[in-house]
Amino acid sequence: MDSRERIVVIGAGFGGLNFAKYIDKRKFRVILLDRNNYHGFPPLFYQVASSGLEPGSITFALRREMRSRRVKGCEYHVGEVCRIDVGRRLVYTQFETIPYDRVVLAAGTANNFFGIAGLENKVYTMKSVGQAIRLRNRVIERMERAALCDDPHVRRRMLTFVVIGGGPTGVEIAGALGEMKRYIVPKEYPELDPAEISVKLVEGSDRLLRTMSRRSSDDAFRQLGELMVDITLGKTMKDYNNGTILFADGTELESDTIIWTAGVTAESVEIEGATPEYGPGRRIMVDEFNRVKGMESFYAIGDICCCVSERFPRGCPQLAQPAIQQGRCLAKNLNRGLFHRPFEYRDKGSMATIGRNKAVADIRNVHFSGYPAWLAWMAVHLISLLGMRNKLVVLLNWIWNYWTYSAALRVLMRPARLPLPECLPDSAKSSEI
Repeated sequence: MDSRERIVVIGAGFGGLNFAKYIDKRKFRVILLDRNNYHGFPPLFYQVASSGLEPGSITFALRREMRSRRVKGCEYHVGEVCRIDVGRRLVYTQFETIPYDRVVLAAGTANNFFGIAGLENKVYTMKSVGQAIRLRNRVIERMERAALCDDPHVRRRMLTFVVIGGGPTGVEIAGALGEMKRYIVPKEYPELDPAEISVKLVEGSDRLLRTMSRRSSDDAFRQLGELMVDITLGKTMKDYNNGTILFADGTELESDTIIWTAGVTAESVEIEGATPEYGPGRRIMVDEFNRVKGMESFYAIGDICCCVSERFPRGCPQLAQPAIQQGRCLAKNLNRGLFHRPFEYRDKGSMATIGRNKAVADIRNVHFSGYPAWLAWMAVHLISLLGMRNKLVVLLNWIWNYWTYSAALRVLMRPARLPLPECLPDSAKSSEI
């Protein structure tokens, strides 16, 4: 009989993986649970969406990671959490029921549509590799269709790409589309006039990149303008129907492709037998040790939790670094068997890239932009990728694309439609992920 305490870690993102690396496997039996059998790298999803990188270069198989020295001894289970029964200490997925002694919730975030009914079915998002691939296909398909279209009104609507949300993701995908308009279209689509393509970035507040310094916001605004991106500030979207965006001020805009990056909310997890306290963005409130308030042996780390402090009255920023640091801190406290080392976020800075030789960075109260920030952004993201192969592939892609503007990845690849799930036997249906 295995006498070790069983810890179920829900989510194999930055927080969950770092917890698994630092927890003592001699004391604890660790089960890592995730809906995907790979670890994705969200900061580079936009590069998949803009055909800059192939999906395989920013994903890393979890079962391979289970063999690495730091994670070896953990178990990986595929599945999506249906509910957690706190009273009986059970985690239910669509495939199995897992008993636990402790739970570490690291499920991350989902898109926040701010109560706009049905919007999730009409817009393109980038919270997963699959969504990024779908957006890539959409952009390429619109270009190809527009090249064959003779109706100027329809053509203009096809070639209008609207990004809603001026945070890092919105700025980065808008910049990538701006580069495509400026550099790629003249070479690859002789049937199109670059002036027909419109890339619009709409932000509800008074500036871009609100989590960064004012200088970064101003530099990002200027650099996006150099890539012919139209930026509108202080404007919020109210609805989207039949190819027409309705804004809160009553104005309208026609577009076939809306890219939603306006906000996130914590992943919804059904919890029976207890009611956690929720903070801003439906984040679960935790104490300074990442223990969920009012729930024994239940912890939350990363974007799904809200750890309030004097420095961060609304919780730590929903970035990779807080999740990494929380995972490590919680693991070390559990290893000691004592919660005497509270979590304290060490801010290592923020970055956003706009395009080739264009980026902004705030690191320890020092701001810089342009080429130095772009090099720093590339170095940080290369180091953060899992797997030496992925690092080399991404680096080679960046070097090749920098000199050639390669079109090798701008291909439409759609999954086959058949067979339909209802045509499969019951055993096949139950095994679908």
